[in-house]
Amino acid sequence: MVSKIIVEQHLLKYIAELIVATRSNRFLYLGASPRASISILKASKAFAAMAGRDFVTPEDIKRAVTPVLHHRVIVTPEREMEGVTSKQIINQIIETVEIPR
Repeated sequence: MVSKIIVEQHLLKYIAELIVATRSNRFLYLGASPRASISILKASKAFAAMAGRDFVTPEDIKRAVTPVLHHRVIVTPEREMEGVTSKQIINQIIETVEIPR
């Protein structure tokens, strides 16, 4: 069922841009790998299926990003000492990366 969920090209680009944003974020020592994008895609499709849809929305992707990435990225030691978590940084990335149209 999940394999039949439709993902538009601009949403695939959005997932890729989110991954790239983790690699260029100055608060992350280590960003997400390209394989993380596959996990985000699969989770997004699952969220769409659970919602009874046959297509992925940007909200499905946003919902998938934090649970998929928070353990795949490493916060810089400086930010970690300040109490900043990977989830906070990922949420900031989600807010700043625009959804391609």
